[in-house]
Amino acid sequence: MVFQAKVVGGDASLRKLFWNVGRAPQVGDEWNPQILSGSQGESESDMQPAAAPTEKSTDIASAVLATMRQLGVLGLPRNYEIFYEALSGTNRELSLAVLALSGRPTQDELDKIGRAFFAQNHGPSIVAHARDVIARELEDVASLLRSERSHIEKYGKILDETSSGLSGRSLLSQDLLQKIANAMAVATNSTIDHGRQIASTLNDKTAELESVKSKLEEYKRLADTDPLTQIWNRRAFDKEITRIYNSNKGILFNALILADIDRFKDINDRYGHPVGDKIIKIIAEIFQTSIRGDMFVARTGGEEFALIIEGASEDATYESAERIRALIEQTPFTSSQTGMNYGTVTVSMGVCMASEAEGPEDLYTKADRALYRSKVSGRNRVTKHSTMAGRAGKSWLLYKKD
Repeated sequence: MVFQAKVVGGDASLRKLFWNVGRAPQVGDEWNPQILSGSQGESESDMQPAAAPTEKSTDIASAVLATMRQLGVLGLPRNYEIFYEALSGTNRELSLAVLALSGRPTQDELDKIGRAFFAQNHGPSIVAHARDVIARELEDVASLLRSERSHIEKYGKILDETSSGLSGRSLLSQDLLQKIANAMAVATNSTIDHGRQIASTLNDKTAELESVKSKLEEYKRLADTDPLTQIWNRRAFDKEITRIYNSNKGILFNALILADIDRFKDINDRYGHPVGDKIIKIIAEIFQTSIRGDMFVARTGGEEFALIIEGASEDATYESAERIRALIEQTPFTSSQTGMNYGTVTVSMGVCMASEAEGPEDLYTKADRALYRSKVSGRNRVTKHSTMAGRAGKSWLLYKKD
């Protein structure tokens, strides 16, 4: 489900509420993806530093509650999540979708937005709905098959009775034969027509089941996608790192890179969470565009990322990590509207080859240990697990953090 990034209507009271917190797009506006380093599209209020982040967050929370109360929206956590994200301005597509709602949005309208933007929180309802649809369609198919079986049995009974009638007569008149032929033709045509109807209905049911399957596949994709950055999330990462150890090839030709944005809490505290979220999105894009399309990159935590590199040596994996680290360090994080410079943003990384670990948890532990070494060694650097002092084979307990 995709919401178009253009507001063509919407309720005036909603637009007024959005403007009161400085976050609303205007009716008719079209938004471009926002990049802090110079692209157009961010509003001044989005990017200016927040002198008092706590007070700012409290203001947004108050505005969310007031907005929900004014619109008659139920005080459900899933509704609060929608309005908080919309009013904080961290997701423009979501803001546009909320702005396009009627003055008194229904719960169904809000849940539709929730499923589109927060699928990971609506999983049970999506799966339950799909289960109900599948159960209903399967029952309909079973009913059709029972109907077809009954019709065929009746047709077979007609054939048996006709055969028995014919075998008991030595002489048959032309008139009788004509009547028998007509009766058989009617029965045969009826059976053929019924079969065609069944086939047509089954085709429709198949299409409906395919639609449900498609929706479930889309939910699966959304459930594995980080809503902020649109790259893979921790759930997808856990499955991917486990897959490495399903074969010897995976163990020999895979490596894990863990990355963490340096001093990210300071960024949030100084400029506010909306700016922090935009920085996360830009860094996620740098990660995604700096590796091959078939490689795996995920956001595994607040400011944490993971890359699974396949088919590269340890030196090549290290060089990739170092190249990405340098690229992030060189990226200007500024507001094109205000000229505000948010300073240099850096990341620390840890690298571990799959062959150095006994399994997925061990691989993550060792890569995390290497990342930790980068942090304590001054940040903004890449550390290979293999270069760390005190290594002794695959005994990962030696690397337990103090």
